[in-house]
Amino acid sequence: MKTLAQQIEQLNQELSSQLPQEILNAFGKSVEDLKTENIEESSIQIGDEMPEFLLPNISGKMIDSSKILKEGKMILAFYRGSWCPYCNLELKFLQDNLSRIKDKNVSLVAVSPQSPDHALNMVEKNNLEFEVLTDQNNGFAKKLGIVFQLQDFVLPHYQNLGIDLSEFNKNNENTLPVPAVLIIDEKGKVIYKFLDVNYMNRIDVEELIQAL
Repeated sequence: MKTLAQQIEQLNQELSSQLPQEILNAFGKSVEDLKTENIEESSIQIGDEMPEFLLPNISGKMIDSSKILKEGKMILAFYRGSWCPYCNLELKFLQDNLSRIKDKNVSLVAVSPQSPDHALNMVEKNNLEFEVLTDQNNGFAKKLGIVFQLQDFVLPHYQNLGIDLSEFNKNNENTLPVPAVLIIDEKGKVIYKFLDVNYMNRIDVEELIQAL
């Protein structure tokens, strides 16, 4: 099986040959602008206590982080949406390694601002067997300091690609979480953090599992 990095490299090559250069340039500028916002430094850090959450899953059931942590550690994966091919690759790869995660008595939870119906699409498309939650208006992600405002110059390109964030997220904020993966211990402390404002860079799953 190809590593996640290898799958992403293949996706990069496909998109670079399919998308107009104007769109590629806009996406690249968007990432470069984000690097100046110092989200890595200002967001939640290893050793910090994670705020508790109560968020709906695809069935509308409210999932309580404190109950999850009573059973053991938790991996918390923030993704942008079902419209993002990189997020699809990452969550599918985590699903492929779910048994290894469960063997360590760890729960895997994915979170995005998209509505439960779109989260359901993500689950069905990738045969996900872990909780996928909706963080309406990025309320929880904002507490962690990992939310950014999508720049005006890039929004028309999203629209041209059929990505209507107001439909996916049921608001007009045009905010997204930076892709991030955290490990939370039973006491609610962050013991591992991956965050990269370049959405094309994703977690090293082997490193993640070793950190459990």
